[in-house]
Amino acid sequence: MATKVTLDRIENQIAVLLIRPEETTKISIPLSLLPEGSKEGDILNIDITKDVQETEQAKERVSSLLEKIKNKK
Repeated sequence: MATKVTLDRIENQIAVLLIRPEETTKISIPLSLLPEGSKEGDILNIDITKDVQETEQAKERVSSLLEKIKNKK
């Protein structure tokens, strides 16, 4: 799902984005994550998706670490 945001301002290498169309909710992210040349007033698209495979791999790593901790006791 893509969401449109307005690049409101840049403060100390942090981009402050306002979610459109209301522009009442803000998101702060590192400026380095924005497309090169982005500037205040630009309208950007943000696409956030769930990475099911990565989530499962993380759960497996945590489960494995917990199992190792339990077996040490």
